[in-house]
Amino acid sequence: MRKWLPLLTVCLGTFMLLIDVTIVNVALPDMRNDLNASFGSLQWVVDGYALAMAALMLGAGSIADLAGHRRTYLAGLVLFAVSSLICGIAPNPTVLIVARVVQGVGATTMACTTFALLNNSYSGRDQGVAYGVWGAVAGASSAVGPIIGGVLTDLASWRWIFFVNLPVSAVAVALCVVVLADAERPHRGRVDVAGMATFTVSAAAATYALIRANEHGWSNALTWWLLLVAAVSLALFIAVERASAQPMLDLALLRDRSFVGVLVAAGALFFAAFGALMYTQIWLQSVLGLSAIQAGAVGLPLSVMAFLVSGSIGRYLHGEHRGRIIAGGLFATGIGGVVGALLVHGESGWVALVPGFLAVGLGVGLATATLSSAAMAAVPWQRAGMATGAVNTAQQLCFALGIATLGSVFTARAADVLADRAVPDAQATARAVGGGQSAVLLRQVPVEAQAGLAAAMRSAAAAGVQGTLAVSGVVGLLGGALVLLLMRRRGKPMVRVAEEAEVHA
Repeated sequence: MRKWLPLLTVCLGTFMLLIDVTIVNVALPDMRNDLNASFGSLQWVVDGYALAMAALMLGAGSIADLAGHRRTYLAGLVLFAVSSLICGIAPNPTVLIVARVVQGVGATTMACTTFALLNNSYSGRDQGVAYGVWGAVAGASSAVGPIIGGVLTDLASWRWIFFVNLPVSAVAVALCVVVLADAERPHRGRVDVAGMATFTVSAAAATYALIRANEHGWSNALTWWLLLVAAVSLALFIAVERASAQPMLDLALLRDRSFVGVLVAAGALFFAAFGALMYTQIWLQSVLGLSAIQAGAVGLPLSVMAFLVSGSIGRYLHGEHRGRIIAGGLFATGIGGVVGALLVHGESGWVALVPGFLAVGLGVGLATATLSSAAMAAVPWQRAGMATGAVNTAQQLCFALGIATLGSVFTARAADVLADRAVPDAQATARAVGGGQSAVLLRQVPVEAQAGLAAAMRSAAAAGVQGTLAVSGVVGLLGGALVLLLMRRRGKPMVRVAEEAEVHA
């Protein structure tokens, strides 16, 4: 039993950091009411966490390779716990958003060490079992977040979705000190500060531009300036990495089509599977009137399916099936989004989401654990932190961009419906509906006009959710097709060839 304690330690951290990606979704209406938060603030509560992970993951992976994976993981646990406490006591949206960003930093330092710690602790068949169990936890964590969030929000307060991290963190810290160890002595080197800075600016500017476009429209000049900053910073990042002797991302890894396929799959999966959850939760609660627990329970089929499927595929992780399994997962996720878009309409209830959620859960379960093993198979052990950082960066960056992009889709679709119903200032009303303020809008109109406005908002919200699910589905299907193309191996991966050449030299 003791041999599985390292796996338990890693899974506790993974469970917390992935649950906190989606656990806030179900609590957004209560946060808005308690803190008087705007739609943009609600987006930043979700995106601030994901953006911190996306912007810093590559750099954190490099730091972990230099400082040691166990030490980095322990530091991440402590920072995650402290920031969770601050999130829970936040008096206003600004403090909450800043604390969520710091929480994302803590999550980053945990996530970038996951694969290396598992590889260090297990080998052979045990490693396949460990990846299978970890994949089951990872696959279900993001999906089960709304359920746990609903229970805590209804029975206590939205603040407890953050307080609950404290005892789990304490157990994980104790286990980390006792059972984890670094396999190799950290190698000497330096941190790629210029690479970290340019990539962080690029990711932050791109995400902020998309959120601002949703709030102020695409005609806003600052939105386009931010996109320009993002593009220039990305070009600088590439130039810096090419010139650096110790880059945080070795661009040679991108010459391996299989590794690129893993990155594409990681980003497409998080966009397609989780990007729309924020908007489905707002629809379920603020428009259909479900409680936080009820709205969270709607996602239970997704969670259960993801957990069961992830836990059953560990035996396949040593074979040559990875590309097909990952592509199959993306296709299932894409089909789930399309099915949801076809079933959701103005008169639908929560049941319309269940068939699509089952398909998405199947896709998440198939792809999650397989992605991690595929990434590790594509790189030498010295690049474990870098590979972990690259995969997690793709996941979190696409999730953050997905929240922002789908927010624009939701608002545009909802505004079209409201304009057709002759609702004044359709764009502003659509943003308010997307921010969970339907009840507030109803109280602002005369009693005789409330029934008509309620029907219009219900149709508009359904159209918005339908649009987000459709876009998510298309991303999943396209991602699956690209993965099939990229992960059709012929011969050895380039990184393996390079590694063997170094050995023989």
